[in-house]
Amino acid sequence: MFNIFKKTPTAPNPEDKQSLTPTTQPSFTERLKQSLSKTRKQLGNQLASLFGGGKIDADVYDELETILITSDVGVNATKNLLADIKTRVKAQSLDDTVQLKAALKAAMSDLLTPLQKPLETSGHKPFVIMLAGVNGAGKTTTIGKLAHAFQAEGKSVLIAAGDTFRAAAREQLQIWGERNNVHVVSQTSGDAAAVMFDAINSAIAKNIDIVLADTAGRLPTQMHLMDEIAKVKRVMDKALPGAPHEVLLVLDANTGQNAVTQVKTFDDALGVTGLVLSKLDGTAKGGVIAAIAEARPIPIRYIGIGEAIDDLRPFNASEFIDAMIDA
Repeated sequence: MFNIFKKTPTAPNPEDKQSLTPTTQPSFTERLKQSLSKTRKQLGNQLASLFGGGKIDADVYDELETILITSDVGVNATKNLLADIKTRVKAQSLDDTVQLKAALKAAMSDLLTPLQKPLETSGHKPFVIMLAGVNGAGKTTTIGKLAHAFQAEGKSVLIAAGDTFRAAAREQLQIWGERNNVHVVSQTSGDAAAVMFDAINSAIAKNIDIVLADTAGRLPTQMHLMDEIAKVKRVMDKALPGAPHEVLLVLDANTGQNAVTQVKTFDDALGVTGLVLSKLDGTAKGGVIAAIAEARPIPIRYIGIGEAIDDLRPFNASEFIDAMIDA
């Protein structure tokens, strides 16, 4: 049986760790630096020591390679970044390690800036966003924050609780729906495809702007379940030709290089069009963005820099690089 929830916002669930009230905070750039403090402590501090002055030689490059790899930049991305840096050193006749910092930032910018493509939702109504990811990646929280962000833009939102395998997931989405005063379409029978079909038709009937469609968590190794989520996507297209208009993969930054594997597997199964990198405030592995950019240059739509409801922000390559590298 389908249920459509629309309730007056209630008090926060004490078990929900997400802070729902935006607080007076420093600028976004400062907050980003704070959220990447663990990454910067590992990467930025080591780089500061390396770039403290001295001759650029093979030992410097070897140390830089080690620092990048241990910061989860990845072997392939590190190899290509080093090649880029060496080209810049030669072309600009750089001879002191102090000058390497700017060369590294420029190389990182060339790698990451192409992924800086904000999500544009004006092309369709309703604009259907399918969210995928492994359990624990932060899909539910991301949906709640996206609902808040889209409403702040004056858009109406409907949530489809497509993770029909976990009652807790439906309940969490219902709580987010209550807090944001958003409709939540769910079903208790376990048919995720039916939930999506009903939600999209409800959105069409109600002239809703955005549909946020949750899906059950999948491990990349569970191919039969990956096939099932691909079926859910096909049903969306039947309900509204062309839907989903965006397939967002939510990645937990703490997983490091495993995030690259997730991107490849979900992209092969679903055709991922955008990424959300969550929980950057709790990891020292922010360099994994470079590894992802090297392996699958899919646009990074949003990054999660904290627990507050407004801490999901569009990815900005320049700000991210500064926050990650500057000690």
